[in-house]
Amino acid sequence: MAKYLVIVESPAKVKTIKKFLGANYDVEASNGHVRDFPKSQFGIDIENDFEPKYITIRGKGELLAKLRKAAKKADKIYLATDPDREGEAISWHLMQALKEDPAKMHRITFNEITKTAVKASIKQARDLDMDLVDAQQARRMLDRMVGYTISPLLWAKVKRGLSAGRVQSVALRIICDREEEINSFIPEEYWSLEGDFQIKGEKKPLQAKFYGSDKKMTIHNKQEMDALLDSLKDQEYEISEVKKGERIKNAPLPFTTSTLQQEAAKTLNFSTQKTMRLAQQLYEGVDIKGHGTVGLISYLRTDSTRISEEADSAAREYISASYGENYVSVSEKTVKKGQNIQDAHEAIRPTDITRTPVVVKDSLSRDQFRLYQLIWRRFTASRMAPARYETTSVKIRAGEYIFTVAASKIVFDGFMSVYSDEEDQKKGNVINQSLEKGMKLTLKELRPEQHFTQPPAHYTEASLVKTMEELGIGRPSTYAPTITTIISRRYVAKEQKNLYVTELGEVVNNIMKQEFPSIVDVNFTATMEGLLDCIAAGTVKWKTVVRNFYPDLKKDVDEAEKKLEKVDLHDEVTDVICENCGRNMVIKYGPHGRFLACPGFPECRNTKPYFEKIGVSCPKCGGEVVLKKTKKGRKYYGCENNPECDFMSWQKPSDRKCPNCGSYMIEKGNKLVCSQAGCGYVETIQKESVN
Repeated sequence: MAKYLVIVESPAKVKTIKKFLGANYDVEASNGHVRDFPKSQFGIDIENDFEPKYITIRGKGELLAKLRKAAKKADKIYLATDPDREGEAISWHLMQALKEDPAKMHRITFNEITKTAVKASIKQARDLDMDLVDAQQARRMLDRMVGYTISPLLWAKVKRGLSAGRVQSVALRIICDREEEINSFIPEEYWSLEGDFQIKGEKKPLQAKFYGSDKKMTIHNKQEMDALLDSLKDQEYEISEVKKGERIKNAPLPFTTSTLQQEAAKTLNFSTQKTMRLAQQLYEGVDIKGHGTVGLISYLRTDSTRISEEADSAAREYISASYGENYVSVSEKTVKKGQNIQDAHEAIRPTDITRTPVVVKDSLSRDQFRLYQLIWRRFTASRMAPARYETTSVKIRAGEYIFTVAASKIVFDGFMSVYSDEEDQKKGNVINQSLEKGMKLTLKELRPEQHFTQPPAHYTEASLVKTMEELGIGRPSTYAPTITTIISRRYVAKEQKNLYVTELGEVVNNIMKQEFPSIVDVNFTATMEGLLDCIAAGTVKWKTVVRNFYPDLKKDVDEAEKKLEKVDLHDEVTDVICENCGRNMVIKYGPHGRFLACPGFPECRNTKPYFEKIGVSCPKCGGEVVLKKTKKGRKYYGCENNPECDFMSWQKPSDRKCPNCGSYMIEKGNKLVCSQAGCGYVETIQKESVN
């Protein structure tokens, strides 16, 4: 009887796949990559036309020996690594490492770990796709070139083991640019006006918002609001228009990697790393009571929203039986336009729609269940009919001015019976009164309210993933590792859901922008991603991309090396005296940023936090304001007399007092802004007053 060997990546898949195949199939795991570049060397032979040098990964020798032994006994070897570029590359490395006859080896892929999919993949075994392998090789080599040439320079510049990365440095820059935007944002005052109107015979007043005259009107300050209120005093109010209509809200598309990460962060408060870890478990297989180990979702790294015909048909049957024929979507959801979609993949979906969250709840951990439920609901909703709303819009005229009321009432919930987001759950206006054009209204109350424009929001993991996807930076498999890296390197601190740049992150970003502008250029990085897609499609040779990339990088590194040699890297001496030995302490850099250390090291090992004085007196107690950092590395300004004085500010304070209210002012770009939220006083900083 013929013997077959199937090699998968993860040991978790072995158990799941073994039960689908007969006794003459042996299933083994490679535990991810088996070969890679050496850690201690560059690993790319520049002189020999950029040939990569691969070695067996440390600790994988025994595993490879076991796989070679199994391969020798097998008549056919099926390489069943993940269905993406990295999986294709792992299969290629396995082919090289196993040293078996290539005719014995076949590549199989399945988008879901189910009996049907696994058996079908063996019938559709193919040769290795070298275009996908080359695209992955090129990505690894570009990343290696950036990491192994620039990181040593950062080490020399900042004196610690920092790192640069082709995608991570761009992600850091995006966050730094947003931080600059926030810090230089000047709030602008504006006012809103709401009115309560009484309808004859009705108890509840009608609430309406001020719109303007024929065009929408912005009310900038209190003076304008007072003038408007004066002109509205003696006006007659009547309904000038009542419009009825219908609004359709379409079902969402099923999840891609990016949208799953965003939605899981928003609704479940999961980090991108946690979402991917849980999704991997659901994909590889979970022990379901009465069914054994079952793969619950399709492949988790995808940028396609396509769904197979079988899954689409099964979903429609399920919806029709469970909710009714009128809940089934008439048209199929299509993929997002204008993107290079890896369309060999499907969207992320349950492998069996009849396996509802309730059915599997007892077999899953709490977090696995919550993520599976999110995926199941989103996919089910994507095959359902749109929700329909009955809308009413009313205009109330007061002389030359108009107030408006917009209300909507759901008449058919459609997909929202399964899946709704925060926006859908907000209760909108409901008009119970029967309103007609020409009806007279009595004004009960006008409510003016002052507001200030808000700065752009800090990035969260979800919004950073969305931005990276929109800009074409990274791919589904790289979003989570990129964000994890910049947080673990302490370039970025995560507090609540927000991402903040640390002092260390600012230093690294400034060096990268100054010395390697093309590496941290968003458009350049997106272009490189496009070229990698072209390699995968077979339209560009991978060596061409690498040959064109390295000389420019080498030139930038050589120039930066010359400049860096001239930088004074001596430790800055301070006036702080070491209490242990009496020497003047010096400023050093560590993984958390700057700190004070005794220059007598190793005899004297005294260290203490470094607080930089900014030359401003504390508005509360008159002490010195110093630059501090939170435990996670985010910068803020506080009083040196803490904890006796609790003054703190996220923005740099100024000695200048607000002429309006007497509060201290804060610096925002080239402006000074009053720290009191309701004041709104702003003035330009005179050039001579800037340090």
